[in-house]
Amino acid sequence: MVIGRRIVGADHDTPAQRAPAPSRFGFTIRHAASAGPRNPTERPTPMAIQWFPGHMHLTRKAIAERIKDIDAVIELLDARLPGSSANPLLAELTAGRPSLKVLNKQDVADPEATAAWLAHYNSLPGTRAIALDASVAAPARALIDACHALVPHRGGLAKPMRVLICGVPNVGKSTLINTLTGRKAAKTGDEAGITKAEQRITLADDFYLYDTPGMLWPRITVAQSGYFLAASGAVGRNAYDDEEVALELLAVLKRRYPALLEARFRLSGVAAMADEDLLAEVGRQRGALQGRGRVNLQKAAEIVMHEFRSATLGRITLETPDEFAAWVLDADQREAERAAKKDARARERKGQRRVEPPAPD
Repeated sequence: MVIGRRIVGADHDTPAQRAPAPSRFGFTIRHAASAGPRNPTERPTPMAIQWFPGHMHLTRKAIAERIKDIDAVIELLDARLPGSSANPLLAELTAGRPSLKVLNKQDVADPEATAAWLAHYNSLPGTRAIALDASVAAPARALIDACHALVPHRGGLAKPMRVLICGVPNVGKSTLINTLTGRKAAKTGDEAGITKAEQRITLADDFYLYDTPGMLWPRITVAQSGYFLAASGAVGRNAYDDEEVALELLAVLKRRYPALLEARFRLSGVAAMADEDLLAEVGRQRGALQGRGRVNLQKAAEIVMHEFRSATLGRITLETPDEFAAWVLDADQREAERAAKKDARARERKGQRRVEPPAPD
């Protein structure tokens, strides 16, 4: 039986029994076994993975206030999802400030994709981009030089460099700061929301780094970004369904890196598998079984996401600049249509209120 995209039991329905089913996120899912290979970039409407808890609202207000005294902004991005981990709200809050995009975790990302993303960000005005692994000290020191290159007139005790460092949750910002300072200046952990308050860190006598808590944005309109952020650990655990996210992650991985999946999980022919069948096979191979030999799909989903987050699958990047630009364009169009319908309904209601009742005889 199929519930949305979730499978109950290890014995799947036949392709003839699989009709398009509404997901719990509100859009219709085409099952790969009945509709052919599913392109994860094609979705009727954006999904509803959203996470913007109260401390993120406070972070937004703090950044808006702090940015008045900031010379440059470092945005830490996940090199495996460099578009989806770029915060559009941060771009609004820091508009006009020189920006350094840091593709963190580059050692677990696809090198060719990383090169394409660096070229993309370096082509933007007022922006520089570098890639590094936050656990390695030497590349991390390149941040200071890159910031001075962006703002050459700042430096020295009279004009110290003031830099704001931001990023989505669990992107490795705290680990990077600890590497830069050579001490445990920031708390770290493998889950979203570890850092809760702003702190100032002195990297040099004339270089101040303002660390902010990881922040998402109030409405994620790009469907793929919601999945990828959840898969990376940037979203709180209660804000998404593990099986939904694992299925979307597998859909991308089997298209881009089938050999890595086959080698890691000892499978063959994964590119031709339906996403649901692939998740079940992963569970079988890893012994995620329950009564009567059925696959525990929740456990299988947890295995898939753990493998991605820990980078044991290999060097993986989930998106290219061209793909991400197409997703953003599609999301913007949908948002414009949504806004137009909302305005039309408001005008209709307003017109109805203006209709005068008929005069009494």
